[in-house]
Amino acid sequence: MTKPDGQLDPLWQNLDWAIGQMLIMGWDGTEITPQIRNLIENHHLGSIILTAKNLKSAEQTASLVQELQTIAHQAGHPQPLLIALDQENGGVNSLFDEDYIGQFPSAMGIAATGSTELAYSVAKATATEVSAVGVNLILGPVLDVLTNARHQPLGVRATGDDPQEASQFCIAAINGFKDAGVATCGKHFPSYGNIDFLGSSLDMPIITQTLEELSLSALVPFRNAISAGRLDAMFVGGVGIQSAGMNVMHACLSDQVVDDLLRNELGFKGVAISECLEMQSLIQEYGVKGGTVMAVEAGNDLVLLCRAHDVQLEAISGLKLGVENGIISKERIHTSLKRVLKMKSACTSWQKALNPPGLSLLSKIHPSHLALSRKAYDQSITVVRDKDNLLPLSQSLLQDEELLLLTPLVKPLPASAATKSLLEKGTKANPSLHERWIHQERGAIMSGEGVFRELGRSIARIRNGKLLHTSYTANGLRPVHENLINRASAIIIVTADANRNMYQTGFTKHVAMMCHMLRGTGQKKSLIVVAVSSPYDFAMDKSIGTYVCTFDFTETAMASLVRALYGEITPQGSMPGTMRKSKKVSKTRQQWLVENYDRERDGVALEELLRTLARSSTPSLPYLTTTAHSFELHNPHIEEAHFVVRNSSTKTLYGFVATYFTRGLGAIGALFVDPTKRNVSIGRSLHRRALRALLQKQGLNTLQLGLTFPGVFPGVPVDESGSNKSWFDNVGWDTQFPKRLTNMVIDDLGAWTAPEGLLQSIQRASISFDLIHGLDNAESVLNHVATHAGPEVVELYRFALQETNTSGVVRAKNSVDNLLGTVIICTAASRLSTYIPALHSIHGEDIGGIIAPVVPSTAQSRLILQGLAFMGVRQNKAHKSAKSVLSWVLDEAHEPLTAMGFEVQQIFDEITNSPENAVG
Repeated sequence: MTKPDGQLDPLWQNLDWAIGQMLIMGWDGTEITPQIRNLIENHHLGSIILTAKNLKSAEQTASLVQELQTIAHQAGHPQPLLIALDQENGGVNSLFDEDYIGQFPSAMGIAATGSTELAYSVAKATATEVSAVGVNLILGPVLDVLTNARHQPLGVRATGDDPQEASQFCIAAINGFKDAGVATCGKHFPSYGNIDFLGSSLDMPIITQTLEELSLSALVPFRNAISAGRLDAMFVGGVGIQSAGMNVMHACLSDQVVDDLLRNELGFKGVAISECLEMQSLIQEYGVKGGTVMAVEAGNDLVLLCRAHDVQLEAISGLKLGVENGIISKERIHTSLKRVLKMKSACTSWQKALNPPGLSLLSKIHPSHLALSRKAYDQSITVVRDKDNLLPLSQSLLQDEELLLLTPLVKPLPASAATKSLLEKGTKANPSLHERWIHQERGAIMSGEGVFRELGRSIARIRNGKLLHTSYTANGLRPVHENLINRASAIIIVTADANRNMYQTGFTKHVAMMCHMLRGTGQKKSLIVVAVSSPYDFAMDKSIGTYVCTFDFTETAMASLVRALYGEITPQGSMPGTMRKSKKVSKTRQQWLVENYDRERDGVALEELLRTLARSSTPSLPYLTTTAHSFELHNPHIEEAHFVVRNSSTKTLYGFVATYFTRGLGAIGALFVDPTKRNVSIGRSLHRRALRALLQKQGLNTLQLGLTFPGVFPGVPVDESGSNKSWFDNVGWDTQFPKRLTNMVIDDLGAWTAPEGLLQSIQRASISFDLIHGLDNAESVLNHVATHAGPEVVELYRFALQETNTSGVVRAKNSVDNLLGTVIICTAASRLSTYIPALHSIHGEDIGGIIAPVVPSTAQSRLILQGLAFMGVRQNKAHKSAKSVLSWVLDEAHEPLTAMGFEVQQIFDEITNSPENAVG
């Protein structure tokens, strides 16, 4: 308690009491343990964090919290304990009780409704429920803004990628929480919305944006929430920051982040809560004692230690030592103490803490909260596309026609009956790296099957029992799937974070291709894809004609999905953030006469244009090693058409565009203009002609910028200014969700040695490798590539396999001979160097190639990729190559290769759009 004049009660002059109020701790188990009792009674612990591992039901939670508060009261605590809980809704709820606790959509699901009023109502309902069982601090809302949204593990827990929209929905949620009487805690400062896992041994996620970049986007909701004046606390993350002007190992241990950025720049005056200090990277770097002292020095008021009792005692000891050593002053402790006590006074009292209303209140409000839950989920269901009017199924599918449901094997969400049954059985879990950081194991229970069984049963009930339902895994399309697809007239594929579970993307595209082929024979094969977590799985892939998003896969969400599929409700949701906003179409400008490329007439002029571009471009662009022949494949499986803008009098080329078409994919493989002739619409004229040629192709389902065979431009070159991508934005492409391709190089192959332990790791994993040449043994390789990569990559592999003397394919296999990954290896003499300029030498030295690794995303994918690269380097060295060029690796896959000694050479963004959205 504090006195009216702001002076602290004399009790708080006791260091032990004061330190106890600066810690927030938890434990594992659903009952009070001697350890947690000891912390409250003898170490005066003032705040508790509850997790799913503590909570079985609403009744048990109310009883548990009441017992904790009684212990504190009897131990002489002047104020009640803070009782904190993660209850974000969607898939992150620590407390699940379908009889008394409402299930509501995730933050992104609520944003999809477009209603901040609904956001307020849901937040107030959630806070009312947790308050009824004694919780007084809700760890929310999530204030993070997603950047490069499809790759961020935070996913649907965030509102989206628009900072202003995120601000509006988060402030509505804060108001709902506060009006229900609980304290609020924004998270995860400064941002978990754009973190990179750079592959360090300590698994440290890193923010690489500068403070200026963070200020323009990521920090906006934090700033706005602070300005709104009702945010009690801020959760400071454990991420590192590596950018110009700031190099921080752990944000929550840095005074630059907490005192300077959060307090001084953003003006936050509430309670700063650190990320859990039981993380391995912190323990190894500083030790818990040192880390706890650093957290307080940085400006945190509450230091979080989740569950390990020995570590918790060490933290208490560390704080005492910090005071004894003069590192932490009593004034510093009292500053934090005042903030914590002020928050306690606002959200709790002994009368309230010792008498939670519990089930008597919950049973009264549950019917209205169920109705609110149904309303929120129904309004969140989003039909992104329904090109062929397949919805509702009650109108497009006859009762006697077969419907097939294909669902992935995933982990059940914490807020589900499936998880509850797992908890009761005592199932244990091994969280992934992303889950360790994003959930901190406070709300995620891991396991496998059965998540979508109730969805199948619900659909079957509507269809009088007629439903085919099976699951799919990283093993891809199996004969059982093919047989069922052949039987069915309509197929529903469920995906859950396909961008982080790439097998789902490959499987879905494979099924889509199969349905397309069967439709060509006159069969009815309707395909509906439902993304039940991240909406970005197929948001930009218009080849998926009917695409529905639910934003989580709790039982409540699945019930709304069934209602939407069968027309009981009309889905009104929309994609949140920037994707909600309509795309502006640029006006037509000057038209130039575009002609077909003629090799005999234009070949020499094209060579001259390439030399001109090489002189005026950075070395990272491929012009110097590209020739006119680089664009002409003469491949029977790839149609090509190239166009030029030329001066017919001087024979000079002003611009060139190359187009390719294979198996439904239409690509612009190159587009460039003489530097002296830019900004007069030559590029636009070429682009318009290229699109017109591609859009005339029968069976076109995807448009693409960039091509890996030929690989002159695997995508749009990434430049610091972003001008290349902006140009394509302005001519109508949606460039929000690129696939990043990186070329890498080992410049001095003679001095290169294998990383220590790599071979042993490969051997322990029972991964073997072999090298094949020719097409005789290549069927499994080509099938593997067709499943996990685009059709042009298949042709690249076919070309390499036919070059039996100068190239081949390395296969990675497991102990039972299953194919795990592939890569092309070539010597300097390979004709591939004509089509992949990175393999072509400027100075005459031999360059060995390691081309197009295709490794499906699995737990072993990092090691498999490293193994394939190692085999490639070994082959290159055996052929006396001076360099090894690896062209290309996907997205973040370059990180484990950097650890092997590869350096980034060039970066491209491959961009895919739908033909329906083509503007030209």
